[in-house]
Amino acid sequence: MNFSIEKIETFTGHKDCVYTLCEGSSDKSFFSAGADGMVVEWSKADLGRPIAQVTNSVYAMLNLPEENKLWIANNSEGLHLIDTKKKEEVLNVSLGKVSVFDVKKHDRFLVVSDHIGFLHILDTDSNKFTKHFEGAQKSARCIAISNNRNEMAVGFSDWKIRIYDLEGYRLKHVLEGHQNSVFSLQYFGENDYLVSGGRDAHLKVWDSEKDYGNIENIPAHNFAINHIIYIEKQQLLASCSMDKSIKIWDAKCLELKKVIDKSRNASHGTSVNKLLWREKEQFLLSASDDRSISMWNLF
Repeated sequence: MNFSIEKIETFTGHKDCVYTLCEGSSDKSFFSAGADGMVVEWSKADLGRPIAQVTNSVYAMLNLPEENKLWIANNSEGLHLIDTKKKEEVLNVSLGKVSVFDVKKHDRFLVVSDHIGFLHILDTDSNKFTKHFEGAQKSARCIAISNNRNEMAVGFSDWKIRIYDLEGYRLKHVLEGHQNSVFSLQYFGENDYLVSGGRDAHLKVWDSEKDYGNIENIPAHNFAINHIIYIEKQQLLASCSMDKSIKIWDAKCLELKKVIDKSRNASHGTSVNKLLWREKEQFLLSASDDRSISMWNLF
């Protein structure tokens, strides 16, 4: 595969670190949010449209474009539900004074993780929580869903990954091996391997078909890995880090294929926090502590 790394656009306007990205309300837009509490929808770099302002940092969002619903996970204010068509907040679901780190959807349920190690299950039909349970006594930082296996993986700040079934949320496996907090998880490939990364800067791959045995351990970055995504069509993984770089990996053999950084590509000057792959346009988006979002052509 030939790579041709090119920065297409830079999106600026946030007044503080950008922590999260998600798909927009159309194929050609995306949402961003971060420490300034502002949620912005972008179609082009000069067409950022604020759609919500919350009091504190936003670490995670989940957009359901077919329902015109955007869920915003707000630090200390629970979940805000935005009607993206009307551009207004229609619901606020409180969770108490906790920071929400991740939100994922399975069937009609949202799975929400927080900084005290709890997982919360929200029924989107009733918009009410149906279950709360403690996963660990330290932060639940990230969630990955495997629909094929009907399982979810959750990474914690006690350095462990816990695997739950998605019926009764029964604990099935506890994975150990990281030397610090686990910040990102991603299922990938035909066999639903699980890749993990975190503060120890290592990528680890776990074989879900063999009781999640560890099959790869790669010293991938110089500092914490903040996020990992799977680019399915090209069978690539992409990771981003506090070391300011983005790295592209062959998902089949975990060979490093490309590095995107400031010296090579005029990339971000501070921590890269989140990645988003735009499948239709074949562009990669990256969000950073430098208050900007970059759009990349990889091929």
